[in-house]
Amino acid sequence: MSDANQVQELQNRISELELENKRLHDTVEYLTRKLFGRSTEKTSSFSLGQMSLFDEAETQADPMAPEPDLKEVQGCRRKKFKGQRMELLKDIPHDKRLCTLDEHDRFCEACNTTLVSVGEEFVRTEIEFIPAKVRVIDYYRETFECRTCRKNGEPYMEKSPMPYPVIQHSMASPSTVAWVMYQKFVNAMPLYRQEKEWQTLGVHLSRATMANWILVASRDWLMPLVELMHKKLLQEKYLHADETTVQVMNEVGRKNTTDSYMWVYSSGEHCKHPIRIFEYQPGRSGKYPEKFLNGFKGYLHSDAYKGYKKVSEITRCLCWTHLRRKFVDAMPKDINSPEATLPGQGILFCNKLFEIEKKLTKLSSEERKSERLKQEKPVLDAFWAWIESTRSKVLPKSKLNDALTYALNNKKEFMNYLKDGNCSISNNLAENSIRPFTIGRKNWLFSGSPKGASASAAVYSIIESAKANGLNPYKYLYFIFSQLPGVQFAQHPEFLEDYLPWNSEVQEACK
Repeated sequence: MSDANQVQELQNRISELELENKRLHDTVEYLTRKLFGRSTEKTSSFSLGQMSLFDEAETQADPMAPEPDLKEVQGCRRKKFKGQRMELLKDIPHDKRLCTLDEHDRFCEACNTTLVSVGEEFVRTEIEFIPAKVRVIDYYRETFECRTCRKNGEPYMEKSPMPYPVIQHSMASPSTVAWVMYQKFVNAMPLYRQEKEWQTLGVHLSRATMANWILVASRDWLMPLVELMHKKLLQEKYLHADETTVQVMNEVGRKNTTDSYMWVYSSGEHCKHPIRIFEYQPGRSGKYPEKFLNGFKGYLHSDAYKGYKKVSEITRCLCWTHLRRKFVDAMPKDINSPEATLPGQGILFCNKLFEIEKKLTKLSSEERKSERLKQEKPVLDAFWAWIESTRSKVLPKSKLNDALTYALNNKKEFMNYLKDGNCSISNNLAENSIRPFTIGRKNWLFSGSPKGASASAAVYSIIESAKANGLNPYKYLYFIFSQLPGVQFAQHPEFLEDYLPWNSEVQEACK
């Protein structure tokens, strides 16, 4: 080999090593930011001037706008308004506490004449906390007899009806089961901490007992409702889906450290009924959404996970929030002008789409579709053209290249939301629904068994559906456990309709 060839080969090798070093450096920065940096994706600090490429008039500042004061600039103190406190406390019962003079002190120090009240003045408002109390209810049943029938030699006796227990042969009541579930699945309080809290109230209630309550009550009363909501969900036209990991112990044939998954399926923003359903599955295979969504024909909003491709007869709408997140992850570290970078430009395109979407929320479906084609289609065309021209400028294995490839490989699915005005530009609805689960997972860490994971999925389904329908989750759980036991819904499934979260009676009782 000639000296010139050896030099060329070394130079090529040096170039490859430099590229590899750059990729490794970017990866270290990305992982460091993920581990120690802020998790927010807020990009409002980007220059609005970059957005004026599409609509300059909307982003020009008003020269007559009043100057903000120092407090508003620094953001140190939130502005208070008259009546703000009363608005916060309007739904809480008020007790009047009058501070007065003792009878023996009602005399004039100058002439010793008895003082007479001439008025009172309001001084302040306080919120009083009343600690929880526990009481035991002993149920007795009364028996009645017909004395006339007894005299005639035909004794007749009748016992009074009894409320059906939420759990047979247990000291559990509707309120205690509802509270245990509320504490764990809404307030993310693990059962071992609840066990200590019950002890402070004088009740020795073990975590094993509470776990059994959750299993049995979910199986008997919540899962039938969730199954009915599942049928309602499949009748909708717009759905959202997402999934996250969960550690489940004692799965057959699997190690305890193996990841299982909690899937969430949600009706769309413009659907008839707000429904949120969680489903535990041992894996992330596409066969799980394929089975769960069997019979659904409509628009499915999700991320680009290929498992959703197994669901037939649907139109996939991918999430622009996920795409923007890809560009956020590709942002270089310590950049003074992030909007001037290539990832920053990608973020600005996405932000412009979300900015337009905010202005279209109150329009009808047809109006929203028309305005999207008019206002957002030019932005999208410019975005795809920018991606095509940018690909050749980036490193093959960089984070930015990943973002560009992610966008191009799924271009059709990213554009599908333009087909129907009721489709969403993002999958935030499903992500927001699954977030309480991910927060709770940080506290209770794992499910003790597959049955426990399925029970948790049922409870989360009821709680998140209650929230979506404007209900108080505890009141809704209490309503179910106090009213549903004893109802013959196995023989008459239509009876369950009266216990769905959008039912008028439920709405009235559980707000």
